[in-house]
Amino acid sequence: QVQLVESGGASVQAGGSLRLSCKASGKIFTKAWFRQSSGKEREGVAHIMGAGGGTRTTYADSVKDRFTISQDNDRNIVYLQMNNLKPEDSAMYYCAAEDRGWVVGDWRTPESYNIWGQGTQVTVSS
Repeated sequence: QVQLVESGGASVQAGGSLRLSCKASGKIFTKAWFRQSSGKEREGVAHIMGAGGGTRTTYADSVKDRFTISQDNDRNIVYLQMNNLKPEDSAMYYCAAEDRGWVVGDWRTPESYNIWGQGTQVTVSS
């Protein structure tokens, strides 16, 4: 089965930026980033599907205009550029993907994806 490995998590000051990376060991279709902080449910942050001019991205309202998801399909990597970070962005960030085909349901539903990475921690201090 395809495996996902995230990297890029760190501790930063509020207002700072980070770029998370997720490398897949094989071909994947829909990709997404989720996050989960202590005591909260896993939350969909952004998702991307398609390729080239047909690429479509969607964001949670809480990160819109601050985060950007992108992909390098040739290298099977998905990125999450996070700008103007806030303390409430602190969480474990997970890369999720589907290797059987495109996700057709609600992209924010964790059950829509069959592959998950181990997570990378992002901590934002005020």
